[in-house]
Amino acid sequence: MSLTERERAIVALLRADPLLDAAGLAERLGSTRAAVSVHLSNLTRKGVLLGRGYLVRPDAGSVLVVGGAVLDLKVRTSTPPVLATSNPGTATSAVGGVGRNIAENLARLGTPTALVAAVGRDAAADTVLGRTSEAGVDCRHVILSPHPTGTYTALLDHVGDLHLAVADMRATDELTVGDLAVVPSLLAGAGALIVDCNLHVDVIRWLLTTAAAAGVPAVLEPVSVAKATEAAPALDGSVPLHTVTPNVDELAALVGAPVADAVDDVVRAAGVLHARGVERVWVRRGTRGSLLSVDAGVDGDGAARRVVLVAAPAVEVADVTGAGDAMTAGYVHAVLRGEGVVEAARTGQVLAALTCASPDTVRPDLTAALVAAHLTPTHPATEETSR
Repeated sequence: MSLTERERAIVALLRADPLLDAAGLAERLGSTRAAVSVHLSNLTRKGVLLGRGYLVRPDAGSVLVVGGAVLDLKVRTSTPPVLATSNPGTATSAVGGVGRNIAENLARLGTPTALVAAVGRDAAADTVLGRTSEAGVDCRHVILSPHPTGTYTALLDHVGDLHLAVADMRATDELTVGDLAVVPSLLAGAGALIVDCNLHVDVIRWLLTTAAAAGVPAVLEPVSVAKATEAAPALDGSVPLHTVTPNVDELAALVGAPVADAVDDVVRAAGVLHARGVERVWVRRGTRGSLLSVDAGVDGDGAARRVVLVAAPAVEVADVTGAGDAMTAGYVHAVLRGEGVVEAARTGQVLAALTCASPDTVRPDLTAALVAAHLTPTHPATEETSR
């Protein structure tokens, strides 16, 4: 599909201000309303504009993220935490939510990203959407909920490891398929869909089915053991899933059985998910790195399943919050740029390490160049086996 110079100018103006009408576009372009109307008609015919309101089709390399957006409160003890009593420490607040964090990481890496999430009609929503928009995420399609904007309170111990977390996600919990009517239009031409499991299982199943019908690869982020348990029925083999990104405990929740953090056990559990339509299972193992299992025939000749161990770069941890979200973002960013899934997993590991080294949930200085600078030949090598 080729666009004329004037059509490209109109698309650029509409991406910046989708509320412009034909008269406003004509004024910006120094043209006539009639001439602009003809161009708009041509852009609609070419599929660049989607329906009424001049909704611009996403870039082919863009990502749609559907999930949670919240305010984070991080509390860190100064000494080893002691339950049932007061502990000295510090408290900071920031914007968060798994889906939102992934979207911000992607935008900072330079991947065009739109976020669909539920927020309340409150000051917290202004804070969350303001920070997210400033990072470059398209937040025009957020859903206003009757519930307050979600909150996530994390208790970190004295070395920065997560000790306990409490999430109030009612705004996200109550989202229905009916609230997400914009999703099919946003998927048109998108490169990937990322779904976080803060959503109801029926919504997750609908999103995966809608993405499959649109030919858009979908990535599922389990979020937590509780959320993975609730989402597991959506992985019933009826719809192919590009990648699921659990840690070992979340993997156990998805398969409904205990899983030890040993290679053979993780590989066996990944096989259960492959039988349920998941093409790639990427399991996070903390300081042990990650294990990537690729179903037979997905990326190769089908002779055997690929199992790849990706080591974690050494890092001095400032805060682990957001590391898993960064891993998913780095992985999808690399896949959309044509990298193989093994290189994409290495990118995700590097981005997680960079996030752990920062006190921020999403590094404000994050760029693709920063990640590339750490993806050197000295990064721990991968080990591949066949199963």
